[in-house]
Formats: sequence, structure tokens, C-alpha cells
Amino acid sequence: MKREQPSIRRIAGASRVLMASPFRYALSTLLLLVAAPLPARARPPVTILISIDAFRADYLDRGQTPTLTALARRGIRAAMRPSFPTKTYPNHYALVTGLRPDRNGIVGNKMEDAARPGETFTSKNSDDPFWWSEAEPLWAAAEKAGLRTGIMYWPGSNVAYQGVRPQDWFPYSVDVTATQRVNTVLDWLRRPPASRPRFVTLYFDLVDTTAHHDGPDSPELNAALGQIDAQIAALQSGLAALHQPANLVIVADHGMAATSADRVVWLHDIATPSDYHVIDEGPVATIAATPGREDALAASLLRPHPHIHCMRKSDLPERLHFGHNPRIAPFVCLADTGWLLLDKMPKKGVDSGSHGYDNAAPEMLALFIASGPSIKPAGRLPTFDNVDVYPLLRDLLGLPPKPGIDGVDLPFAHALRRR
Repeated sequence: MKREQPSIRRIAGASRVLMASPFRYALSTLLLLVAAPLPARARPPVTILISIDAFRADYLDRGQTPTLTALARRGIRAAMRPSFPTKTYPNHYALVTGLRPDRNGIVGNKMEDAARPGETFTSKNSDDPFWWSEAEPLWAAAEKAGLRTGIMYWPGSNVAYQGVRPQDWFPYSVDVTATQRVNTVLDWLRRPPASRPRFVTLYFDLVDTTAHHDGPDSPELNAALGQIDAQIAALQSGLAALHQPANLVIVADHGMAATSADRVVWLHDIATPSDYHVIDEGPVATIAATPGREDALAASLLRPHPHIHCMRKSDLPERLHFGHNPRIAPFVCLADTGWLLLDKMPKKGVDSGSHGYDNAAPEMLALFIASGPSIKPAGRLPTFDNVDVYPLLRDLLGLPPKPGIDGVDLPFAHALRRR
């Protein structure tokens, strides 16, 4: 409880006692100390998970991001291996569930489920809890454990998981600026302790949209890196003003490769259009056969083709950890890095950058930085799988290990300051 400021009369009265006796002098000094206002209670650290969509690992070395580079020097950094497919929705959910897409249920930016015939999951209907029900996100686990959470954009956060929602969340909107996103997070952290979140997420999409439009090696992309770096600096300044310690875990969902209309394989050139139904296309294409045309489609797709490799989902390499979930289409075609498999020309034309490729491709490696009071300055770590971020976050929040997940916290064992 806040203590009352000592009044002038009380201080004057105590001063008159000074001349009385050593005992009264000591007593008066004690009373003055008790009456003095107490320092503000030290805030416990907040854990802030920041996604910079499509921030390729090597962007950190371009000299455009002094704030991020300084954070990496004070903590740890790595080139993080995303899960396959290297798409936005699957990897964001892998990061907060510790389960790869094959197990977390979000197997693509577009997908279908036999339980919902005729329906395709896309960003437009991503607020349906049906699609997110196969894995528990970290904010739900934290809320169940009594830790308040605030989610400033993260795929899956705008639906309840088994009736549990974050304390605060926002449906994604491109109209909310990066500055507004940062300020919202800082506003949450100004709250009294009982309602102040202990786990927060923050999402930036500028790097991704710029790289798609202008390419990963463009001047525009470098400018976007600098703009987001400035937002991280603004977040740090706001945290300092609040005297709020924070463990910052800064990640990307995937990297980015340069693409071109000159490097396209057209699906209708290698298979008969009446034989197939395209669910998703691009660096990775997922395809189902028209009923009764399974053998004909297999004969077309599975023969050798330059720059793409099509497989039945059951024949995908085990290292991809992909192909068992029923939501995955029967055929998966993977393009060589920098190439695309398309059925029709997109209305906006072919992007100058894209992702979805083999997660072992260097261009797909993603940013990872962690810095804060719980992180030692341990430097660069070997490459690890992005599902390992989830157990790290549980460690930072003081949550017990969760059995049965795909991730482990071993990559960070020597970098954590244990409680």
C-alpha cells in the first residue's frame, strides 16, 4: 500500500526532539525513515516475442539494423531453420506451439479439410476456431497458469482455444501502423501489476510485403529493415521509461528468395487441367486429383520435370517432418529455390520475392535474437529448428516443460540465467 508523504508538522516535531536526548534522537531518525516514501516496486521481467515477417537471417549483416545488432551482441543470435513449408501461418503457429505444421494442424497458408468439404482455409476465414484446434498456443497455456498475455497480432490469436483467449488481442489490420502497434504494447505495460501482461507478442509485416514486391536485394527492402529497426528502438525506449525489464525474443517465420516471371513452371503445361484441383501454388504447390483421375494425375506429376519435384505426400523426405496430417494434399510439388510452380498468372503479376521452399535452403533461414535479463551474452548459436523457441519461451515465463512437443531448449542451455 502506498505510504503517505510525511507532513511538514511531523518533520518539524521530529526536529525538536533532536535536542532532547540520544534515545529520542535515534527514535526520531527511525520515524523519519519510516515516513519516507518507498521506492517503486521492481517490476518482474516481461517476455516479448517479436516477429519480423520474412526477416532473412543474413539481413542482420547488411548494416541497416543497429538496434537489432546491438541486441544480438548483448544476448544471442542464430540463423534459425523454419519448419516446412516455409510459409507464414504454419511457422507462426510452430513458434508458439512447439509443434511442426504436420502436428499443429496449420499445414499451409491455404489448406483444405475433409471435415469441411468445399471450404479452403485462407487469411480471409482464418478467424474460424476449427482450423486452430489441433494445438494449444502459448498464450492459452500462460493464461491457464495465471499469467496475463497481450497479443498484438499473431496468427491464431483472434480465436479462442478451448474457450481460452489472450487477455488482450487484436484482429490483424494493415491499417494499424508499426508505431501504433508498439504504442499499444507499451500501453499494456503501463497497467497495474494485476492486469499487466507477462507475455506479449508484436508483429511487423513491412519487411515481408516489401520483399515480395521489390525483391530481397532491393534498396526498398534495405529501407524497410531500417524502419523496423527504428520501431524496435522505440520499444526499447518506452520500456526504459517504464523501468520495465524485458526479455526480447525476436524471430522471423521464414526467409525470402528472389523470384521472377522468367523462372516459372506452368502446371497446366505438365498436367491436364481437368485432372487436378490446385489448393496452393508458388514455391510449393499442393494439388489434389479430380475424383477418378488420380492415376492420370500421378502419371503426369511424378515423372521428371525441370526445376520442380512432385511427390505423393507419403513420399516426402522424412527430414521435412511433413506429410502425415490429413489436411495435406495428396500431391506436393517443391520448386527449386527461386523458381515457381503456377497454374495461372496472378492478377498482380509474379512477385519479385517469395518463400515456401525447402527449409534447408539458405535463403529460407530466419532471424533469431534473444536479449534481456534472463539471457547471457553468449553470441552466435548454431542453427536450430524454430520449434525450439517454444520451450525457450516457457523457460523465460517460468512455465514447466511441456511433454510431447517437437522442440527442445537444449540450444539455449548455456545462454540462460536460470532462476
